[in-house]
Amino acid sequence: MEKTEIKVIDSRLGRREVLLDKVIIFPRGLIGFERLREFTLLQIRDNAPLLFLQSMEMASLGLLVADPFAFIPNYSLTVEDAEQEILQAQKAEDVAVLVTASIPLGKPQETALNLLGPILINHQTRLGLQSPQSDRGGPAKFFISAAGT
Repeated sequence: MEKTEIKVIDSRLGRREVLLDKVIIFPRGLIGFERLREFTLLQIRDNAPLLFLQSMEMASLGLLVADPFAFIPNYSLTVEDAEQEILQAQKAEDVAVLVTASIPLGKPQETALNLLGPILINHQTRLGLQSPQSDRGGPAKFFISAAGT
């Protein structure tokens, strides 16, 4: 049986063990954090609708993320040719879509989702990128909606 390598990291959720084959590489980083390239998704608790996108390189950087389709079924976005190439995705079904979430302290009813800066992750290649959606005008490789097409 092949042994999977583990790295222990400090995170905003405390010390965690991360399987190295679960690390997601962001070749361009994230907006505002372009130099950070390695992230992992941490579960906050079982069956929670939110996850933490935790930097493997900076313990203090963990972004609260959610599946936008769980909250907004008619949400859709476009993936341009250049983004498709970075992700090495052939079809929409290869890509998981996450958006960052902000929950004001003591006011969960005021939770906000950043729908204009979705984070795309090819779950097969473990490659990710942030895909700004405002003023899209370039060629689109595929369109993602709740139906995945």
